[in-house]
Amino acid sequence: MLIPTLSPGASSFPHHRATLRLSEKFILLLILSAFITLCFGAFFFLPDNSKHKRFDLGLEDVLIPHIDSPKEGKHDPGPKPLPPVPMPKVVSVSDGEPPDCRICYLTSLSCLDASHLLNALFVVIIFFLQMMKHAWDSYRQYGWGHNELKPLAKKGHSTNIFGNSQLGATIVDALDTLYIMGLHEEFKDGQEWVEQNLDFGVNAEVSVFEVNIRFIGGLLAAYYLSGQEVFKLKAVQLAEKLLPAFNTPTGIPWAMVNLKSGVGRNWGWASAGSSILAEFGTLHMEFVHLTYLTGNPAYYQKVMHIRKLLAKMDRPNGLYPNYLNPRTGRWGQHHTSVGGLGDSFYEYLLKAWLMSDKTDTEARKTYDDAIEAIERHLIRKSNGGLTFIGEWKNGHLERKMGHLACFAGGMFALGADGSPDDKAGHYLQLGAEIAHTCHESYDRTVLKLGPEAFKFDSGLEAVAVRQNEKYYILRPEVIETYWYMWRFTHDPKYRQWGWEAAQAIDKYCRVSGGFSGVKDVYSSNPTYDDVQQSFFLAETLKYLYLLFSSDDLMPLESWVFNTEAHPLPVLHLGNITLPGSEPAQR
Repeated sequence: MLIPTLSPGASSFPHHRATLRLSEKFILLLILSAFITLCFGAFFFLPDNSKHKRFDLGLEDVLIPHIDSPKEGKHDPGPKPLPPVPMPKVVSVSDGEPPDCRICYLTSLSCLDASHLLNALFVVIIFFLQMMKHAWDSYRQYGWGHNELKPLAKKGHSTNIFGNSQLGATIVDALDTLYIMGLHEEFKDGQEWVEQNLDFGVNAEVSVFEVNIRFIGGLLAAYYLSGQEVFKLKAVQLAEKLLPAFNTPTGIPWAMVNLKSGVGRNWGWASAGSSILAEFGTLHMEFVHLTYLTGNPAYYQKVMHIRKLLAKMDRPNGLYPNYLNPRTGRWGQHHTSVGGLGDSFYEYLLKAWLMSDKTDTEARKTYDDAIEAIERHLIRKSNGGLTFIGEWKNGHLERKMGHLACFAGGMFALGADGSPDDKAGHYLQLGAEIAHTCHESYDRTVLKLGPEAFKFDSGLEAVAVRQNEKYYILRPEVIETYWYMWRFTHDPKYRQWGWEAAQAIDKYCRVSGGFSGVKDVYSSNPTYDDVQQSFFLAETLKYLYLLFSSDDLMPLESWVFNTEAHPLPVLHLGNITLPGSEPAQR
């Protein structure tokens, strides 16, 4: 039997002292082993109704998801396969508390009683693996090859961001989560589908942004984790299909492009034909890696051109409006948001710096300046003491915060180290305050799941007012911030909050055919939207799993997560210059 060890930062968790003699411990372990074998036998060898086959992990595989090392000879000259992803530590609930209470690490033989060990296994390893299995197996049975799943109707689903194509978005989006969780049979099924069926030569108009973060990001992450060449090849093929979107008078890409014809256009609702800041500003990480892997300077030059153009433009109050016309190079409506339409632009400025091994100081300076303006004009405290990020609209601050903006707590924490003027502590505290506010938005609902947007006026705080803002669509941003805050503070409340969210998702969003969003988080009898979003597998379940894993699983010193939670390695380039970087910097 494998005994988990204490991870860094876990010393604040309760410990228990042993009074048993060695012989008594040995007898106890034998009894526990027999009991666990019986429990796991019952759990894992029941028939799987969806596929009628056994989910046949051994006990050791449940405790430690093994990661296969990349096979030799699979790479072209370039990046070497990264080392195997390390195992997560096993965790348990604290002594004398029910399974939904604060989580603590098992640290020694002294706390190996039946309740601790079984809670450790079921609450963490089994609970999240089982959620992932249910989401994946349901998609495998009812929506295989479609972009997403309708878990109530039990059929495939797609939206206009993928055009009229069946590109298997859920498969590509979930690959790295499957790999990190050690679900290798499922990973291989996904890999086989990618090899045999993923075709980008289809007559489909797709979102450049969504396809980049989900498909290119997902394929690159799968490549770096597994070393399988097919993922790199598919990522490059798709990237070539996106390049025509940049053929505009300014070089700011269209929001959509037809994968077959290369014709691009913008969303009809976007401020007089404008492109959207969060869309054209969320390409940098993936495109830099494409240049790194292929030697083709075009990808790097496209995203650096966007940065240079933005650096020359006037910004009202130092803020970046969400809309920019790709024909005229002028701002559209003066609307600034750290939530929808703006969010990941700021995230990618910071992550460009991190991904460059902190050598891209231009990106860091741009991020710092932007965050300073955001803090000055958008961040406020409510009457009840909650810190929130409002939205700037034509000179007026709207006291409303979106679920999407909740990612910013993690961003502030991630960017704290390296902040100017010794403000690291300030930004870590700001991240904690945003995390607290977003937790309140969950805690003040009936379902303990957060609404799409919530207000801070008229006596209401962290509560949705409009019916069309009361829904929850399996979004990850709040849990994402919990994970970053846990990594930087090891405050156990973030695991407690994550566990509350996980239980609520499992209780209210699980249906027989997968997981569905709900339309009203304030209703005790919620109705479902009947969509299992691909990002639920890519982000929400991954962040939950990482929240309860050791810091050495996907360490932040080595990996930078794109906005779809696909991990890309830090590029330790040293004296190497990316192709195309010299002319882009003149």
